[in-house]
Amino acid sequence: MTDNEQVKKAAELAEIIKIALEDKKGIDPTLLEVGKQTILADFFVVCTGTSNTHVKALADEVEFKTNEALGIKPNHIEGFSDNTWTLMDYGSVIVHIFTREGREFYKLEKLWKDASAEKVKEIENSKDE
Repeated sequence: MTDNEQVKKAAELAEIIKIALEDKKGIDPTLLEVGKQTILADFFVVCTGTSNTHVKALADEVEFKTNEALGIKPNHIEGFSDNTWTLMDYGSVIVHIFTREGREFYKLEKLWKDASAEKVKEIENSKDE
């Protein structure tokens, strides 16, 4: 698989994740294209839940929708014990679901400020050119 094909697959997965988060009323789901800054992943998806219970529900929905749409399950999930920050590792896409306080404390968007916060569909279109 070429790098371009890998990024397209990651973009498709990230878009499915973003839609799942929006469907469950996740707050401010943000996609960060981090592939040029790190080898960890091509995309981070960052979202906020309104409570610990909502964070858990968001993570459950992401897991359900990615499995339903692509037959993909996360490689690893961390943070279910307190639900203030749940991390879901899909390899090329890493999902961070925070409580409001957790997102403000960790400030991933600021930490990864050099990452492109474009919409995935725009990224997919630019890769085709």
